Amino acid sequence: MARSLGKRGKAGLGACLLILSLLLSACQPGPPEPAPRPSPGTPSSGSAPAPGTPTSGPAPSPGEAVHFTAQGDIGVSTGAKKVLDVVAGLRPQLNLALGDFTYKAGIEQQFCDMVTARLGGDFPYQLVTGNHESDGHEGDIEKFVQCLPNRLPGLQGEYGTQWRVDVPEQNPVVRFIMVSPGIDFRGGEPLDYSRDSERWRWTADAIDGAKSQNIPWTVVGMHTPCLSVGNYGCQAGKDFTNMLIDKKVDLVLSGHDHIYQRTHQLATGGDCAELVPASFTSGCLADTGNSMNQGSGTVFATVGVGGVGLYNVKSDDPEMGYFASTSGKNRDPAFGTLDVTATADQLAARFVPAEGYTFTDSFTLRRR
Repeated sequence: MARSLGKRGKAGLGACLLILSLLLSACQPGPPEPAPRPSPGTPSSGSAPAPGTPTSGPAPSPGEAVHFTAQGDIGVSTGAKKVLDVVAGLRPQLNLALGDFTYKAGIEQQFCDMVTARLGGDFPYQLVTGNHESDGHEGDIEKFVQCLPNRLPGLQGEYGTQWRVDVPEQNPVVRFIMVSPGIDFRGGEPLDYSRDSERWRWTADAIDGAKSQNIPWTVVGMHTPCLSVGNYGCQAGKDFTNMLIDKKVDLVLSGHDHIYQRTHQLATGGDCAELVPASFTSGCLADTGNSMNQGSGTVFATVGVGGVGLYNVKSDDPEMGYFASTSGKNRDPAFGTLDVTATADQLAARFVPAEGYTFTDSFTLRRR
C-alpha cells in the first residue's frame, strides 16, 4: 500500500504523525509540584521524622492551648543532651532558652547543631542572652541568633536581647516578654533597666498592652533572678522586680543560679509595701498553695538546671520563706526543664527531670 502513495500522500501522512506525536507529549504528566514547607513548630505529614530528629507539637491555632518549655544554663555536655532529649519527648510548640549556652567562645555552631539534631531545624528554640555570651567572652549572642534564629511570627524588638511575641499570633493566649537586666554587654556596661528608663518603659508597656488586649497570660523571661537561695543576690534589680509584681505578671522565668527554685505567689500592698531582697516579709505572700488564682500575685521560677553543674541550695537564706519548692546540688538534685501548658482558663506548669533524676514540682494558675 505504501508504494501506491504519491508525494502528496506521503507528506499528508507525515503531517498526521507529527500532530499525533505532539498530542501525546502534551498529555504526559509534568514534574510534581514541590510539597509546601511546614510552618515552624508544625511536623511534616506523609513521612516519619528521621531517627533522632523529633518534631515539635503542632503550632497553636488562634485561641488554642500553648505548650512551651523553659530552662537556662545549658552547656554542651551529657547533661545538656539529656535535658534536650526530655524537651524532644515533651513535644512543645516552643522552648525558651534562658541564657548561658556554651560557657566557651568559638563553639556556637556546635551548640546550635546539638539543639537542632534533637529538636529539628525549624523548631522555635527561642533565645535570650545570659552573661556568658552577652559580652562575647564565653560565646557570642550575635552568633547564636544566627544559627538559632527566631521562628515565631510577629516578634517585636531585638531578638536574643529584648523582645516580645504573642502566641498564637492571632487571638493569642500568652504574651512572652524577654528582657536582659543585670548583665554586662560589650564595653562592660549593663543595659539600663532602672526606673523610668527606656527599657523599663518598654517592658511596662508590653505588660500593660497584654492586659489591655485581654491576652490571658503574661510570661516574662530573663537570665538573672532577683530572689534566690543559690549563689547570687538580686542582679535583676529590686525596682524592676517590684514593677513586675506591681503589674501582676503571671509568671517570671530566669536562669543564672544553677538550681531550680519556685516561689509562692507574691504581691505588694497592705503589709508588703515592696519586696526587699535579702529579707523576708510574710505580708508579701499572696498564696502559698500549689493552685493559685490569676491576679493575686506573681510566681517566680528559676530553671538554671539545663545541663551545667549544679549549685547548692542555701537553706538559711533569709529569702527561703518566699519559696515553695527548691532543688540543687545538696537538695534533690536534678537537671531538667519547666513544662508549661496555657489555655484561656489556666496555666499549668511542672518540672520534668532528665533521665536519672527524680525531683518534680508542679503548680497551677487559674483565671477567675
